[in-house]
Amino acid sequence: MRLILLLGVVSLFGDIIYEGARSVSGPYLLILGASAFTVAWVSGFGEFVGYGVRMLSGYFADRTGSYWTFTLMGYLLIGAIPLLVFAGSWQGAVVLLIMERLGKAIRSPSKDAILSHAAHQVGRGWGFGIHEALDQVGAVAGPLAFAASLALLGGYEEGFALMAIPFVLLVAALGLAWMRIPDPVSLEKGLFNEDGVENYSRILVPYGTFTVLTMAGFAVFPLLAYHFSSHLAIFGAQIPVFFAIAMATDALTALLVGRLYDRAGLAVLVLVPLVNIPLAPLAFSMGYWGALSASVLWGVSMGGQETVLRAALADLTSPGKRGFAYGVFNTLYGGGWFAGSVVFGLLYEFDIVLLIAFAILMQVAAAGAFVWLKKEAENGF
Repeated sequence: MRLILLLGVVSLFGDIIYEGARSVSGPYLLILGASAFTVAWVSGFGEFVGYGVRMLSGYFADRTGSYWTFTLMGYLLIGAIPLLVFAGSWQGAVVLLIMERLGKAIRSPSKDAILSHAAHQVGRGWGFGIHEALDQVGAVAGPLAFAASLALLGGYEEGFALMAIPFVLLVAALGLAWMRIPDPVSLEKGLFNEDGVENYSRILVPYGTFTVLTMAGFAVFPLLAYHFSSHLAIFGAQIPVFFAIAMATDALTALLVGRLYDRAGLAVLVLVPLVNIPLAPLAFSMGYWGALSASVLWGVSMGGQETVLRAALADLTSPGKRGFAYGVFNTLYGGGWFAGSVVFGLLYEFDIVLLIAFAILMQVAAAGAFVWLKKEAENGF
């Protein structure tokens, strides 16, 4: 539990920085001259980089056993966010935003593998749920810090400069976690056959199919924020407040869904596409209150994704293969999100009705893939 809490504090400070920046990246790029398609493409590509490179980083983390090294390197790249003060153009801002996402790709498989070794002692769902809840405390605080900065100082650069403070605290907390438990794999040694991954292999295809489909129909928040600003006249501090609401919902959902997963298993994953179905209609066609409701549902969906997908992978894989397993599935996760974001960006410029139809179709297809996944999982999960 100490390791879970320490990693949760690290993620808390990390989320203050990058979720705070993500809450305003859409309007910030708009001010710098980017189009709606550029915002959607960049956001989706950033998520793809943030997930796609994880397969390589996870593979090499497993081969070398240097989980802490990859974790430390990845977290240091969060320092790109305070440097947005010096961006000067939307192209420069894009480079720094993608650098931060690359850091997430480098650290995430190793961080999740470290966390999984501790989480088995308290319940996979509960362990990942606690971590995600702490993570989202930062995700709430970051957007609120930007909201306060915009309200009091009137500029985005001041908010980015403030992010240097949690970055220093993040590095200190991460160093403490590393020194306290330098060999996290030892927490789980002897509990698994290192070569036994039969369950993982059998449900790889339906699990990956479900992940790709549900993420392809899940809009990135910067596109939602862009729409809120350009079509609903929701400006300034209100946008990061909406994102903070989404992140608070994410935190509460993670705890509830984590407990539910430990009791009911993989079946709770069907909640993700069911929640996503009304999200696009609310966000893009229901006005102010629809936008607020969509922000809440966005947080519910993220809480389910971040808890159940990660917990299930830990239960399905042996310790020596877990970094690569997280990398593979996160590549599919990010690839689906990127592909969907490109389609969202094109349809947003063309016809919002078609955008909504596409989002709903992907979630219905994901629900169908879940039925396939559940049948396979019942045979041995």
